[in-house]
Amino acid sequence: MSNIDGHTILIGLMAYPIRHSMSPTMHNAAFEKLNLNYAYLAFDIDSDRLEAGVNALRTLDMRGTNVSMPNKQRIIKYLDKLDVSAEMNQAVNTVVNDNGVLTGYTTDGVGFTTDLKKKGHPVAGKKMVLAGAGGAGTPIAIQSAMEGLSEVKIFNRADTNLDNAKRVAKIINERTDCKASVEALENQAAFKSAIAEADIYCDATGVGMKPLEDVSLVNDPNWFHKDLVVFDTVYSPRETKLMKIAKSAGLKHVYNGLGMMIEQGAAAFKLWTGEDMPIDVVEEAIAKKDGHANEKD
Repeated sequence: MSNIDGHTILIGLMAYPIRHSMSPTMHNAAFEKLNLNYAYLAFDIDSDRLEAGVNALRTLDMRGTNVSMPNKQRIIKYLDKLDVSAEMNQAVNTVVNDNGVLTGYTTDGVGFTTDLKKKGHPVAGKKMVLAGAGGAGTPIAIQSAMEGLSEVKIFNRADTNLDNAKRVAKIINERTDCKASVEALENQAAFKSAIAEADIYCDATGVGMKPLEDVSLVNDPNWFHKDLVVFDTVYSPRETKLMKIAKSAGLKHVYNGLGMMIEQGAAAFKLWTGEDMPIDVVEEAIAKKDGHANEKD
């Protein structure tokens, strides 16, 4: 950030609330390492100010922005184009500005599949149980299906997201070779049975993070077989109750969402800069940030 000058190009993050985000730490560390003249800042932009925020991308000739809740769906009407994944998801988390033409992408699903692949668990040919079909679950399901997942069973509470889960399953069944189905999470017998037959169990809900740190959708370690991969998209706290339960069952492949968060950021970084994000530098910057936070605690 000490290299900011008259040629520095701005990239943003528009969401509300967003001041807690690790994204500025990630991207600015990567820019500095690669000597790229960009700066990444977080902006508290809710739905009421979203249109003005998008207009600012063009007015200020920003390279782009990340988008998080509550803006992932609402931003679409203000953009010029969507890539295939964003169109299928009907959600955007990354915008690229090419000379005033704004294109929306979603990199959340790529973050999930890339992180699992790097950990030795490519999704192709696998069966997955997915809890939650909201902002994280939707791109995870669709991207995994696009990358060759053989089957996904989506479980969601009988609320407004259940309709979205059905929409996602329909898209997957129509546009990929993956078999998708939906069940209400309240059907615990079906949930338990599906996990017993799965290769991957992913919790893409907010359960496990504040104020639900002591809550897990699965509370019996006997639900998990020894070869199951358990993935919790929550990364704060670093070890959720679900992860503790899975480890108590003797599982060796239990992960939080930090790697997914980094990899989705790396995919956005590539779209903006054309460069590969230096992951090791980003991980070091996040660890340093964590250390400072713990000292304050």
